Amino acid sequence: MPVNGQSHIRIARPSRDLAAAERFWVDGLGLSVVYRADGGSAPGEHSLLMVGWPDASWHLELVSEAAAPVRPRPTEEDLLVVYVDGPVPDERVARLEEHGGKRVTSPNPYWNEWGVTVEDPDGYRLVLSTRAWSNS
Repeated sequence: MPVNGQSHIRIARPSRDLAAAERFWVDGLGLSVVYRADGGSAPGEHSLLMVGWPDASWHLELVSEAAAPVRPRPTEEDLLVVYVDGPVPDERVARLEEHGGKRVTSPNPYWNEWGVTVEDPDGYRLVLSTRAWSNS
């Protein structure tokens, strides 16, 4: 099978608290849980939470290992950008904040002009961009 624009993409990140992450991404943003696996407490056993939109060609995997936790180390430039092609509703930002997010100013003025940046409970940044995007 070729690797091309139809290939599915998984973005994987560590999480300190999968329940908090689920509240942010599912209840706050509106993604769906596409897969979940509850791992045990033995070394090498991981708990997974995969979220996305069912019709999307990508999903976000959040992983936690109780026996050897990996501390998330996001930077201000670790962004997941969602192009909403219009104004970002204040209600959506409020929902993200109510579900564990924190609105922040981006060090890149582009994102302050063209979107809203919200940190998830692990410190990774979600940008809801007012712009549209197409690779074609």
